[in-house]
Amino acid sequence: MPTYVVLIKWTDQGVKNAKDTVQRARHFRSDVERHGGKLDNIYWTQGKYDLISVIEAPDEQAAMATLLTLDSLGNVRTQTLRAFNETEMEAIIQKM
Repeated sequence: MPTYVVLIKWTDQGVKNAKDTVQRARHFRSDVERHGGKLDNIYWTQGKYDLISVIEAPDEQAAMATLLTLDSLGNVRTQTLRAFNETEMEAIIQKM
């Protein structure tokens, strides 16, 4: 499955509801799984981003649906990076 690194920033609403962040993360995990994916991990961070998650999704459409659902709740805004593991990168290099 493709892997995605998701950089997450809280909105004003998300900060106001910070006490619910762990519960919201659990709901996010369920939503990723509902779309056929896997939440590898989620980290609360200091700095430019408030959270970082690593997810796997069966395809780009499932990843997009999951993240649009998350963003539509109004607590966060996301930036998504497609990530490639070592094997995938070797295959890419072979095409050069």
